[in-house]
Amino acid sequence: MLRTCYFIGLLGLFAAIGCGEEVGGDPPVVDSGAIQGPSAPTPYALEVPDYFPAPVVDPDNPLTEEGIELGRHIFYDKEILSSDGSMSCASCHRQELAFTDGLNRSVGIRQLEGGRSAMSLVNLAFNPNGFNWDGSSTRLWEQAIHPVEDMLELDNDWEEVLRKLRTHDDYPARFRAAFGVDNRSEITRELTVKAIAQFERTIISADSKYDRVVYRNTDFFTEAEQLGADSLFFVENVPPGTLHPGCGHCHNAPGFGDNRFRNNGIEDVASLDDFVDKGLGGVTGSRFDNGKFRTPTLRNIALTAPYMHDGRFKTLEEVLDHYAGGGHDLENEDPNITGFPLTERQKAALLAFLGTLTDESLLTDERFSAPR
Repeated sequence: MLRTCYFIGLLGLFAAIGCGEEVGGDPPVVDSGAIQGPSAPTPYALEVPDYFPAPVVDPDNPLTEEGIELGRHIFYDKEILSSDGSMSCASCHRQELAFTDGLNRSVGIRQLEGGRSAMSLVNLAFNPNGFNWDGSSTRLWEQAIHPVEDMLELDNDWEEVLRKLRTHDDYPARFRAAFGVDNRSEITRELTVKAIAQFERTIISADSKYDRVVYRNTDFFTEAEQLGADSLFFVENVPPGTLHPGCGHCHNAPGFGDNRFRNNGIEDVASLDDFVDKGLGGVTGSRFDNGKFRTPTLRNIALTAPYMHDGRFKTLEEVLDHYAGGGHDLENEDPNITGFPLTERQKAALLAFLGTLTDESLLTDERFSAPR
């Protein structure tokens, strides 16, 4: 009896095993990296005033609603981007300061100064000439790669950033929605910075008093603002050294910055070889490019102190005094750096005009704010 029961028990065990193999087949392969959810990005058209130029198109990174929203989340995400969870892109590009940080040189998570001032992020969609002060990134999304790993900025490692993104509860589905990826392993550094760039391209500043007066005819300049515009900012064909040469040669409307690279005479060095920060020359290797930096926009300039690539001027008054004093006669200085007489009344008028370039709506526009 015992043998019979034992035999029957073995038959039952083999039957159970056999049934299990028959039902389940080969051991299932669990793909824990698969991402569920929609994967059809929605094309997005930038809202650009008709008096602005056409945006520069990046065929490798077309704008989509999902990509922009993903980029906005990453832009503000301290936990993802910095090694200690204390900083994000927005830490050095604050909306209330027209996406600058108010420091002469940006400070990273180690509380150490970087080499340059944080540039404003407004109207980057119209820049065809390279990004950063020195033009070192030819495309906007490339610019976002370096700050993550720079020890003076976010001091992180891209592999760690990607690990956080891939294991996050929310981001994988957002990457799938924005870029159509199927697996968490397809979340890459390039897609991450492209999303950030998509968000940054939407930050358009075009609602200043200047826009309302000149382009929309819904406002009026004060007497001082008009004087600053007509007699000092937009000036043509003026003999050097006699009158104000006109800010508009380099800061032309409607962008108020042409994104070209110039030596604007702020460095008193013995020769072109003596610049501590060579600017464009450090990128091109050309001696004649030493000391040249990108001409930034003057839109919202009243909010973006201190000024120049190294933040050396604390106020706009100091900036005007520099240009009135002329440069240092280096052979590659811009020809408009000539020096000119500037009375206190003229200075006040020019400052009044520059104040008309402030876009108050930009500072609170929820499209550019941190996600809630």
